[in-house]
Amino acid sequence: MLTEISLNVIDIARNSTRAGASLVQISIDLDTRKKTLRLTIADDGSGMSPQQLAKVEDPFFTSRTTRKVGLGIPFLKQEAECTGGTFSIKSEEGKGTVVEALFHRDHIDCMPLGDINSSICMLVTTSENKDVDFVYTYEVDGRSFKLDTREVREILDGVPLSDPKVSEFIRSYLIENQEAVDRGESMEE
Repeated sequence: MLTEISLNVIDIARNSTRAGASLVQISIDLDTRKKTLRLTIADDGSGMSPQQLAKVEDPFFTSRTTRKVGLGIPFLKQEAECTGGTFSIKSEEGKGTVVEALFHRDHIDCMPLGDINSSICMLVTTSENKDVDFVYTYEVDGRSFKLDTREVREILDGVPLSDPKVSEFIRSYLIENQEAVDRGESMEE
């Protein structure tokens, strides 16, 4: 099992890029009153056939040729459901996939979110597919911020996201904005 929700994000988002996605949308939505964390990862990749979708929650099924088991989706589902939460996956060939997991954060079996900022930064700056874009939204009780690499690329005018200075800027941006949202500050989008 993966020990942090942020590690699950990396695993699922990498599946999206391997499926040919040009846009991967990741959102973390925390509700402190309900004590829940909702993770949503949506992509516009190749999607799955109904037969693949029926098997995707089986740890002994994978479409990858580099290993014989696919543990990411089954573990994420188990981790969410162990907290009394829910899991869903929807996919359509040629249109993409949406994975959603709801965790009850006050449950003893709920994993920590982990270092989501480092996970998002790593995905954005080291993607195997340099043309894939990411939209990351972090929300707490209706206050949120968003990182959209399409906007960042426009500002950078050809400087790659993997440039060390860009990578450091993205990481700092993520940390500063998450801390502000966590403190209760409203961020302008």
